[in-house]
Amino acid sequence: MARQVLFVQGAGEGTHDSWDSKLVASLEWELGESYAVRYPRMPGEDNPSYPAWKAALVREFGALEDGVILVGHSVGGAILIHVLAEERPKLRFGGLFVIAAPFIGDGGWPDDDIAGGKDLSGCLPTGVPVYLYHGTDDAEVPTTHVHLYAEAIPQAVVRMLEGRDHQLHNDLTEVARDIRSVG
Repeated sequence: MARQVLFVQGAGEGTHDSWDSKLVASLEWELGESYAVRYPRMPGEDNPSYPAWKAALVREFGALEDGVILVGHSVGGAILIHVLAEERPKLRFGGLFVIAAPFIGDGGWPDDDIAGGKDLSGCLPTGVPVYLYHGTDDAEVPTTHVHLYAEAIPQAVVRMLEGRDHQLHNDLTEVARDIRSVG
């Protein structure tokens, strides 16, 4: 039976079909048949609402099995982190892999619907490996954001990918390698 992976898209008009679908294709290729990637369309991708995305993610969690791997890109990664910190789902997760996510809070981006995340480590499910990825040439989200996450989640493994853009050049080789390493 294939191991489940939930990929949460980023925000912006056409992101699901035109942008993040390439990330999902790369991840599926790199992981192979031993993994099954779920890629739900998030509501209102062109103008994301935290409450709507949170509700969609909670519904998705209900359809997942223990040991599922969570992957979030950009705004999807930021929302995924905050949903996990707030909801504390009963589901056991195999790992959290966050790509080019904007930090919400002091030093990062403001959001009226999301509480700032100075210390997220104590709020995230215990025992879940956390990996943070950011391209050094990301023109969308400054690299300072991954460092803010590293401070808020000190147990996280940070991977700075030299010369890579916000979409990591549509190459999730490193993410797939780390996913395979956790289980």
